[in-house]
Amino acid sequence: MKLTKSILLIASALSIFGFIGCTKKSADGKKSVKIGIAKIVQHIALDSVEQGIIDVLNENGVNATFDLQNANGDTNTAAQIAMKYRDEGVDVAVGIATPVALALANTITDIPVVFGTVTDPLGAGLVSTLEHGERNITGMSDAIPTEQHILLFKQLTGIKTLGYIYTSNEANSVSSLELVKKGCEQAGLSLVTQAITNSSEVKQAAEAIINRVDGLYLTTDNTVFSALSSVKEVFGEAKKPIFSGDVTGAQDGGCVIASGFNYYKAGRATGEMVLKILNGEKPENIPVRFMTDPSDSDLLFDLDAAKNCGITIPSDYLEKANMIFENGALTKK
Repeated sequence: MKLTKSILLIASALSIFGFIGCTKKSADGKKSVKIGIAKIVQHIALDSVEQGIIDVLNENGVNATFDLQNANGDTNTAAQIAMKYRDEGVDVAVGIATPVALALANTITDIPVVFGTVTDPLGAGLVSTLEHGERNITGMSDAIPTEQHILLFKQLTGIKTLGYIYTSNEANSVSSLELVKKGCEQAGLSLVTQAITNSSEVKQAAEAIINRVDGLYLTTDNTVFSALSSVKEVFGEAKKPIFSGDVTGAQDGGCVIASGFNYYKAGRATGEMVLKILNGEKPENIPVRFMTDPSDSDLLFDLDAAKNCGITIPSDYLEKANMIFENGALTKK
């Protein structure tokens, strides 16, 4: 009886040690990794970031399974996703947009966390310097040249009062508000702001300011962009122009001007950071990445929307654009 028990105990121990020492591998012998990718809300720009990450890892032969999550604009859901990734032990957790990135960073301490499209990672407290990551955290910033955008908007449209809709409970948008204020001061424009807390308030916000502004500037506010069609509708009916800091969301028409980096390329840049980590590099040694190369950016003019607003875009600007929307169709150069 004692011998039988001993044999069972030894067998049990060997089984446990064998499980612990076993690395998950696919049929071709490659190590399998699990990547958690969560975004704050679903819209075309963040979907493009997500796809860029996936494509980079697949193209580099990473044998990965992806746990894709959407917080639907809710910070509590973002926190639940973070706990899920922590408890399931993903190999890398990626947070697309500031609220999700913060949820991951605040919940996960022993798994690499990579943030994507965070406008102000310093202000959000994700890192203390842009020169390198922080503990288990690094990532990519989607900061855009807001001041230059506002000056261009004034030059091409002649606006005197600028409207700005932003999400008051999103650190990304609050940081952008300060840049918008500075841009208006430099351009000599009056500024009218309207705060929202969720996407259901976006159309109402547009209606609230439409009669007090000459045009609307949009930064990379994910909540606003998730309901962009309603903003286009309100401003289109009023024949007032929109300048979008996100080109991805403007490619189906409605924004007179759109300028910003390519979100799919931003996703690929984020994916390259994940790849470095999977290859053994520590997040704390990887600098925060910015999309600063001219080839990373797009410039779009919507001639249909411009005509509706009584605006003519000079030919020299049209020559600089790599996207033109006209007669209901997008042409890429």
